[in-house]
Amino acid sequence: MATPTKTGKEHQEESSNAGGKPGLRKPVFTKVDLLKPGTGGHTLTVKVLNSIAVLPKGRSVSHHLRQSRIAECLIGDDTGSIIFTARNEQVDLVKPGTTVILRNAKIDMFKGSMRLAVDKWGRVEVTEPAEFVVKEDNNLSLVEYELVNVTGE
Repeated sequence: MATPTKTGKEHQEESSNAGGKPGLRKPVFTKVDLLKPGTGGHTLTVKVLNSIAVLPKGRSVSHHLRQSRIAECLIGDDTGSIIFTARNEQVDLVKPGTTVILRNAKIDMFKGSMRLAVDKWGRVEVTEPAEFVVKEDNNLSLVEYELVNVTGE
C-alpha cells in the first residue's frame, strides 16, 4: 500500500511548527519612527506618556457609539512618539507610565495626521517597564500628510 505524499505546504507547516502552536509566527518588533501612513500589522513596545478621554460628540452619534469609551494617548519609544487611539477595554490598560506591547497595530489617518490604533484583530498587553527614554521631540502625529492623486500620462 502506498503512503500519501505531503504537499510542499504541509511539509513546511509541519517543520516550522515542530514544538509550537500551528499558524503562529514570531513577531517582528518595529520602532515608532518607521511607521508610515496606510500600513498595518505592526508590533511595538511603547511607553504611555499621557492619556486623555475623548467623548463622542453630536446628535448623529448612535446610541451604540455613546456606550464606547475612547482615549487619545501619547505613546512612544526611543525613536519617536505618536498618538494612540485606545477604545473600550484598551482605555484601562494604557495608563500614563505604563509600558505596553501593541500587536497587529495599524495606522489610521485623522485630519491629515497619523494615529496608531489596535482593532479587534490586534491586542494591547501591559508588560514589564521598558528601559528606554521616549523621544518626545519626534511626534509623528504632528506631521500633516496630504493625499495626492497621481494620474498616468
